Amino acid sequence: MEQNDTNLEQVKPENSTEDNMASLLEQEGMEIDFPQAGEIRQGIIASMSGNQILVSVGAKSEGIITGREFDAIPNEELEKLAVGQQIWVYVVTPEDSHGNLLLSLMRALEEKSWLKAEELLKSKEAYSSVIRGFNKGGLIVPVEGLNGFVPASQISLSRRAVLTGDTPEKRWSPMVGEEIDVCVIEVDRERRRLILSERAASTETRESIKDKILSELKEGDVRTGKVTSLAEFGAFVNLNGADGLVHLSEISWDRIQHPSEALKVGQEVKVKIINIDREKKRIGLSIRQLQDDPWVSRISKYEQGQLLEGTITRLTKFGAFARIEDDLEGLIHISEISERRIEHPKEVLKEGETITLRVIKIDPENHRIGLSIRRVDSMAYAEMDWKTLEDILLDEVEMDDDSSEENTKSDESAVENNSEEESSE
Repeated sequence: MEQNDTNLEQVKPENSTEDNMASLLEQEGMEIDFPQAGEIRQGIIASMSGNQILVSVGAKSEGIITGREFDAIPNEELEKLAVGQQIWVYVVTPEDSHGNLLLSLMRALEEKSWLKAEELLKSKEAYSSVIRGFNKGGLIVPVEGLNGFVPASQISLSRRAVLTGDTPEKRWSPMVGEEIDVCVIEVDRERRRLILSERAASTETRESIKDKILSELKEGDVRTGKVTSLAEFGAFVNLNGADGLVHLSEISWDRIQHPSEALKVGQEVKVKIINIDREKKRIGLSIRQLQDDPWVSRISKYEQGQLLEGTITRLTKFGAFARIEDDLEGLIHISEISERRIEHPKEVLKEGETITLRVIKIDPENHRIGLSIRRVDSMAYAEMDWKTLEDILLDEVEMDDDSSEENTKSDESAVENNSEEESSE
């Protein structure tokens, strides 16, 4: 038994063919880098035909771009490809039902784009691009082949300052094709959401923009701006990034109690620069000074020295106000009420009475008419009064002549009618 055991130990069985094959496969497998689904690889184009591209990616067989993945390649991209060229490909599936390694060029490019977007998000670096399009909420900007979105709130102050129009087309279309620097502020691959910000990439501030605008403006300039807010005392209008104030009194020639009676937020208006305080960085604006002053046209029929009738409306310690026509009043200063010295107009006048007055001053700039009672009989205006009287008399004579002529024609017509009646009899 011992001898047999010794013989058995000395016998070494040879490796079977099956074991040898397993060893060879194991060694070969170590040299082949088997592709994994979803992986991005760099390969070399082995051949190209009208409906497929063979790419060597270091696997046991070449991968293939065909079917929908081939059709997804734009013509301009396809024309750039050539045999022997290195390209990035995305592994769709390592082995389909026919044993093929299916690849995608466009998915690889997209995946690399998302990776780049994520890098930009982490680094917060600015990316230079060109505005491709827009929608109702903002601008469309490409980043590494992906369409990123810049919301209106993330557009730079200087670009937003020149926005005009009440529709997306009017607001955004003039910007298409312009260069833009953006930062990536949100990446969501699942929702294919890439949010960008021009403001984050810009070094400008509201103060820097306002300083620049202030340096360019000068009094008397006419600019177009947008109403940004309304207050009891006036309206704020943005001029390309700098806010100016249109005081309540400078909004309209009509008397208004609140800016909302004439303006609304977002409205575009033309304004005149009437004051600039560079030290306090304040801009005074006017809307009404760009409009015709109705007061000037209303008083065009009046002249200094003219006599007219007015009704006393108010008595104050410095004088009396007299209405000379609807919504048009003049001031009779206390010194122009009487030849004798008085302490208060009520000593001579009372509200509601109608008296003869003389126009002694017309101030279009301040909308004031100066009137006088004591100068009604002043010899300084005697020649003017005589001329006015002559004009009145001449007008009356002409009216009388016209009336006489009409009467004569009427009489002649009556005589003719009587003659015709007698003839018929």
